[in-house]
Amino acid sequence: MARIPDHELAERLAEAAGAAIRPLFRADWAEEQKADTTFVTEADRAAEAAMRAVLEAERPDDGIIGEEYGTRNEGAGRQWVLDPIDGTTSFIAGRPIFGTLIALVQDGWPVIGVIDQPILRERWVGRIGHGTTFNGKPARVRTCKELGDAVLGTTTPHQFAGEEVDAFMGLAKAVAERKIIYGGDCYNYGLVASGHVDIVCEAGLKLHDFAALVPVVEGAGGVMSDWQGNPLDAGSDGRVLALGDPARLEDVLEAMG
Repeated sequence: MARIPDHELAERLAEAAGAAIRPLFRADWAEEQKADTTFVTEADRAAEAAMRAVLEAERPDDGIIGEEYGTRNEGAGRQWVLDPIDGTTSFIAGRPIFGTLIALVQDGWPVIGVIDQPILRERWVGRIGHGTTFNGKPARVRTCKELGDAVLGTTTPHQFAGEEVDAFMGLAKAVAERKIIYGGDCYNYGLVASGHVDIVCEAGLKLHDFAALVPVVEGAGGVMSDWQGNPLDAGSDGRVLALGDPARLEDVLEAMG
């Protein structure tokens, strides 16, 4: 039997996760607080279990890095990185702006990424060397001539600590005050890829939070980096920038001091 291509397998994983999540959205389910104070729900665990079952059947030699169930085949050069619900607080609150994140990381570098919003049935798929698609059609970032015109997004200002606060506030002051949006988690990065948001600035992210975002944003013509302007890989520190217009990267870094 022919081996399913990686990008098609990634979409199959999204379908499996969505089928587990949709019956539980705005329904009754169990939740608990993890040791790091974040929340996890029955839907998180069901979605990751569904994806892992597919991978164990289709890619038994590949590694898996999952938010809820840990790592399998840790030394494998190919690692599937799974975040079943990125934005669990939004899921708990009944807001359909969370997403399932699926990445294939080769030797530490993200090469395939999926952002799937299973309630709205919106899906971004990015592959390094190929264009990003949104629901099967090409997605493209927009140009941004100056920071004062930019829409800036971040999930919450509470994620920033110490010098990170000053860096974010420097960026916030450089954009239009009324064009800053809060909340959204991975959904904001899909909006960058589709040309609706110009910049996302975050800190404290883990590999499962950002690996899938890189191919999506960059495949649409944008750029993702750490706060020093370096490309993101498995060793990045979790301070992340996404820009629709790569020409504004130096301006953003300057504004952040």
